[in-house]
Amino acid sequence: MNYFSTRDSGPVTLDVALRKGIADDGGLFLPQALPSFAVSDFDGSDSIPGVAHVLLRPFFEGSNLIDDLDAILAETFKFPIPATALPAAAGDVSLLELYHGPTAAFKDVGAGFLAACLSRLQEDTASPLTILVATSGDTGGAVAAAFDARPGMRVVVLFPDGRVSERQAHQLCCWSDNVLSLKVKGSFDECQALVKTAMADTELTLTHRFSSANSINIGRLLPQTTYYADASIRHYRRTGNEPGFIIPTGNLGNALACVMAREMGLPIGPVILATNANRTIADYFETLEWLPRASLQTLASAMDVGDPSNMERLRNLVGEADVLRERLGVLSVTDDEIQAAIKSDFAEFGFATCPHTATATHTWRQLEPEISAAHDWILVATAHPAKFETIVEPIIGETVPLPPELREILSRPARSVTIRPDIAELALAIDDI
Repeated sequence: MNYFSTRDSGPVTLDVALRKGIADDGGLFLPQALPSFAVSDFDGSDSIPGVAHVLLRPFFEGSNLIDDLDAILAETFKFPIPATALPAAAGDVSLLELYHGPTAAFKDVGAGFLAACLSRLQEDTASPLTILVATSGDTGGAVAAAFDARPGMRVVVLFPDGRVSERQAHQLCCWSDNVLSLKVKGSFDECQALVKTAMADTELTLTHRFSSANSINIGRLLPQTTYYADASIRHYRRTGNEPGFIIPTGNLGNALACVMAREMGLPIGPVILATNANRTIADYFETLEWLPRASLQTLASAMDVGDPSNMERLRNLVGEADVLRERLGVLSVTDDEIQAAIKSDFAEFGFATCPHTATATHTWRQLEPEISAAHDWILVATAHPAKFETIVEPIIGETVPLPPELREILSRPARSVTIRPDIAELALAIDDI
């Protein structure tokens, strides 16, 4: 299968799209066409790797990685992704737990898959590939963990200084010498813009062999479609119903993966985007004007995005706002509402939710009664609440136990370099790796 830029350049192979991360014209890669599936195509596939093999194999046609697909999937899906029923909820409602990976966030799936692919494509370990990643919290830690100490691979993580939780910051800065962690005196959007500027710089790209591990890289999106496929198929087999999904949304990669799965024929009903106070998507659906703006700092820090990159893919794949708002729902959730949802979740369900997951549970509670009753619902839990203990614990009045993986990461020494959002400072920092 070939891949084209959202700005019309191409075609390139999957291998080229994975290595480049972003197209030469500044656009984002999409497959030339999405394959189509029926639920029966997955008969006999009773695990996420099994579902992923069926779903992703067409995307690997023509790739040098196709014979390694099963090994890549085994390396990616080393942890469970359960959908836990919420017994206190009215109707059939469950929580899709995406936080059981090595850094306790959903980003572990895409980062692990991308690392498994790129490490197999990297033939010359003496000339390393440099992975640039901007993060508003969880992406950088997942990418750093996935690429940590891999021969022939370097990682440069850019994150907004003072705008991630203390545990998130530690998770971004505690890796081997092949990982450079940069505190940027600015917002996530400035970090993301810096990555795009660096990758558009021909001289820098040739010197350092840049690629990206943000959700602008198609290698992050493809594996994420698989847990939506798996969850929806399991639900459909159990109930005969197509579940709706409510998805916490920042840079739009996770939600786009769900939309892609639905476009490929998976049994997925309504898809609703839960954003925080950064209203760019909500305002687009309301006004039909795409107006990116500076991001606001919120309790759901990993979703603090004012210019979601994957909207370019979503518009290319589905259509503009007048079409999108007929196919998707969106609700913007305030910090006060996030706090109230965390409290309600703990009281009703008996366990804590992180601020991002709370945007989804709040959105579910706000559904019109006829819409809520008309569908079964899967709410997407994107991170472990222990990563946000300073927010969650005062609300619920209890300590959130650390998962073993997170405890091990926090025991490591951390180091970082501080820069301004300036391409010259970024280039100097990378030169010093």
